[in-house]
Amino acid sequence: MLSLITWILLLLSCNLLTYSASALREATIQYKPLPSLREQARIRDHWLKERISRIPSLLKKHGVDAWLMSQREHAEDTIWWSIKNATDYDAHRRTVLLFHTNESALEGYPNPIKWVDNTGQVWPELLRVLEDFNPRRIAINIDQNIAFAGGLHVGEYDTTAQALGPEWMQCMVNVPLLGIEYVTTKLETQLKYYRDMQDIVWLMMEECFSRHTINPGVTTTEDLGWWYREKMLTLNLTTWNHPRISVLTEESFPGWSGTDDIIQAGDLLHIDWGITAMGMNTDTQHMAYVLRDGETDAPDSLKQGLKKANRMQDIHLDIMRAGMTGNEVLENCLAQMKVEGIEGQIYSHPIGDWGHDAGAVIGFTNLPEHVPILGELAILPDTYYSIELYAYHFVPERNETIRFRVEENAYWDKETERWRFVKGRQEKFYLIDKSKDTPLWKVQV
Repeated sequence: MLSLITWILLLLSCNLLTYSASALREATIQYKPLPSLREQARIRDHWLKERISRIPSLLKKHGVDAWLMSQREHAEDTIWWSIKNATDYDAHRRTVLLFHTNESALEGYPNPIKWVDNTGQVWPELLRVLEDFNPRRIAINIDQNIAFAGGLHVGEYDTTAQALGPEWMQCMVNVPLLGIEYVTTKLETQLKYYRDMQDIVWLMMEECFSRHTINPGVTTTEDLGWWYREKMLTLNLTTWNHPRISVLTEESFPGWSGTDDIIQAGDLLHIDWGITAMGMNTDTQHMAYVLRDGETDAPDSLKQGLKKANRMQDIHLDIMRAGMTGNEVLENCLAQMKVEGIEGQIYSHPIGDWGHDAGAVIGFTNLPEHVPILGELAILPDTYYSIELYAYHFVPERNETIRFRVEENAYWDKETERWRFVKGRQEKFYLIDKSKDTPLWKVQV
């Protein structure tokens, strides 16, 4: 018979081994944290100062003397979110901003000149400034087709018109490229932190698409969406869209929702998601495979589908140039795909201040060959793009033609004058091996 002390020592040893194994698994994913929220705010405000300092040059470039914005709390102009301080969460009262060219009577004035008012006093003061400055062309954000140039609310427009009168309203002009270029242009110093954000995105997918998180036959795709949401909070991150995880089948099509399937061995999983931090956003799509008994890798047929999507990415980046319109890039990509016998679709977009940022789009899922207005815009340098697409590939063992959907974020490289992936791209599937350790994460309802 073992003594009581011996039993206690054995139990303690077992518990220690169990704890050590769990701790080892938990330690396999090491996240590099972003700066503290306070430091992030300092960095963002430094970026903001540099971005706003470029506005006078933008005004001259686009042939206007001033740029007027008026908004109220909870009724902000779209541009507001790209010109506010890091600690501002909305406009106060009525916030009126007048950007100018730093010339003539306004040389040396603050830029923008800013009024925060709920008494109506802003209007006579604004009139005095306009009379001194005498601008002939004043941009206001009233475009009917482009969100980043159409953020002036109808009520604010009417109030502005009543206060300034017809003489000044005749000077108001719609210049959509002004807001587009301001929002979409990135600073060189942002790239370091954007890379850090991409590192976090990839690590989260590595952690999620593993036995750490997934228990085949139990875990659902909807469970994983909420896992991402909870995990982001622990890393001081948020998101601009709910993570969408799907089991890919022939019917799967890009959209705004995932599926709610119980994950099984043999499933091909897909995620479309992004994180938000430091005033920037990411957008990524990767795929994972759940190994069947006896498998050590994904089937070759699935690998060929991913390889085909990778080739589409190569074509896209090879063709894309600053100055081309989105439709020109799309048309040339589709032509090269046809030459190579690749079928698929491209629907890329700018990214940065917003998940779907200002600028030229390159296809839409419902407009696969030509996009009016947004596709006719010229692609600007110093921008980030989300290279988003899918390749069709027939998988014989499933008797299905599946859309292999991928998405990676790219930045403008000044040396090569090309776009390059910020982190790289997915060339191998994440593999979920159900024979490995029991998941550490449990579904919480």
